[in-house]
Amino acid sequence: MSEHSDPRDVDGPDLGAIFDTHVADEFEAKDLDATMSTMVEEPYVTHVPTLAGGVGAEEVRRFYGAHFIGRWPDDVSITQVSRTVGAERVVDELIMNFTHDRVMDTFLPGLAPTGRSVRLPVVVVMGFEGDKVAYEHIYWDQASLLVQVGALAPADLPVSGVEQAEKVLDKDRPSNELIERAARRGGAT
Repeated sequence: MSEHSDPRDVDGPDLGAIFDTHVADEFEAKDLDATMSTMVEEPYVTHVPTLAGGVGAEEVRRFYGAHFIGRWPDDVSITQVSRTVGAERVVDELIMNFTHDRVMDTFLPGLAPTGRSVRLPVVVVMGFEGDKVAYEHIYWDQASLLVQVGALAPADLPVSGVEQAEKVLDKDRPSNELIERAARRGGAT
């Protein structure tokens, strides 16, 4: 497929629909077997900031069952910002909203619930072999998450919290706030 091709012009599985089914099985149905049925025999999952996940069906199943599926706050919601579909992968830019009201090994291992609200940009890169999920790479800014749950003070660090999600959702939100904050403190520019 050329870089400018429309993926709908290619015969083959609807990777976006498979992605959506996989995520619905994780977050809505909370069904481990259904989630695993969307995947190849030996998948891998990596949550990049925390290095959580697994390699191979046994590790992925154990990870999903013990730390991911059904382990999210009841109020978790996911808003899709954008989707890119290629010949063998789907990349979704998302905003996750939840209240940190329970232990979340995947995102905040070892951190007791804080009761704080989180609004976090997340990027999921899902690779496919045919009509099955082969891998997932999930990215987010861990500093932003830690600021939002109160585990990291942003005052003297070049980090932000919910402002990241707000900027993704509103291009007109002010830019360069961290640069300006550093300049006011007399930091390097």
